[in-house]
Amino acid sequence: MYNPNEEMLKEKTVTADEAVSEIKDGERIYYSEFSLFPCMTDAALAKRCKSFKDLVIESVCFTKRSLCADLNKNIKFEDWHFGKVSRDLFKEKKVSYIPLTYHEGPRIIRKYREYDHIFLCATPMGPRGNFNFGISNSLSSAVLQKAKRIVIETNPHIPYAMGGNQETIHISRVDAVIETGGYPLPALNAQEASPEEKIIAEYILEEIEDGATLQLGIGALPNFIGKRLLHSTLKNLGIHTEMLVDAFADLYEAGIITGFNKVIDKGKMAYTFALGSKRLYDFIDRNPNCASYPVNYINDPKIIALNPKFTAINNALEVDLFSQVSSESHGFSHISGTGGQLDFITGAFHSKGGKGIIALKSTRKDRDGNLKSRIVPSFEAGTITTLPRTLVHYVVTEYGMARLKGRSVKERAKELIKIAHPDFRDELEFNAESMGIL
Repeated sequence: MYNPNEEMLKEKTVTADEAVSEIKDGERIYYSEFSLFPCMTDAALAKRCKSFKDLVIESVCFTKRSLCADLNKNIKFEDWHFGKVSRDLFKEKKVSYIPLTYHEGPRIIRKYREYDHIFLCATPMGPRGNFNFGISNSLSSAVLQKAKRIVIETNPHIPYAMGGNQETIHISRVDAVIETGGYPLPALNAQEASPEEKIIAEYILEEIEDGATLQLGIGALPNFIGKRLLHSTLKNLGIHTEMLVDAFADLYEAGIITGFNKVIDKGKMAYTFALGSKRLYDFIDRNPNCASYPVNYINDPKIIALNPKFTAINNALEVDLFSQVSSESHGFSHISGTGGQLDFITGAFHSKGGKGIIALKSTRKDRDGNLKSRIVPSFEAGTITTLPRTLVHYVVTEYGMARLKGRSVKERAKELIKIAHPDFRDELEFNAESMGIL
């Protein structure tokens, strides 16, 4: 039986070398986000990248280092969120961060960005001519509208993610297809929670109620909270999160996540990207209980606020005595990005019974092994403020939880000093008095 989609696929299928042959000097390229790094495209581009005098490769949180980064200093990278790869590239002065409030990303792209090529990893084409974006929806649909040329790199290891919306693209919109035999997706190794993080988790667990909708950020603490929830008496939890993690699969299979109390996407675990183990990716594959959406929907504070008892839990690097939160840098050393932290802290506060929680260990060690407080009098030069003090709701360390909304500057400082490490409290109080806060 004649299938026009199969005919189009046959006509548009090219090798990776052929796909990158159309890239010209001075152009801007967009790579798939997070774990969907286009390996075949990048390897082919590396063969000819030495000839470029100016080329920009952009993505959201590179999870693999481009081969081109070590072959041509004229190739620059731009990233909407820093992970380890971009932190290393930043030290080499090869990457620049694109500041954004995550839910505004698609709108920023549609208004201000232009792309010559997008190389998007997706599942092999289905019988109706669609390629599925799998574990990363995020900004992809917006870039597809602005790219002059669309190239799909298929990988049968990518799970088929149910929508949601805008999780697929039809062959008729695609300019070229690189078919691969498949390669494993990068997995996020589970981190072991520290003793301090385990104490912090207990404070947070006291704030989660039956029927709450959860968002968990990245790292050892959120993973540990997920594990602890498995042994709790909580029930009918819902999920609305930018990142879907392994803990959610465990909680769903244990019957703790049902989504019955959600107002929107009832019964669904709504997310914009997934990052975890193969077990998580297998769980997502054609699972109607998971719903993939672009980030302008998932992270919109107005959407977040619709679900009751929304509990957002995010990590931070430092909090100052004015109650500003930094989650992006230590001084001029760039570490992460705003991500969805501002979106979810704002949305959770406006949810009926909602709570936006910032979690951090009370101390860290500097490069010389010296113990430093993460609650500081004020940020050092270059440190980025991720959350203005007006938005901060709760802050928790291993020494307790401070509610800051509705409190004065003086009251906030006192609450933060209470949850600082005891070795630094006198010094913080002295600084607060010197600064005129106390």
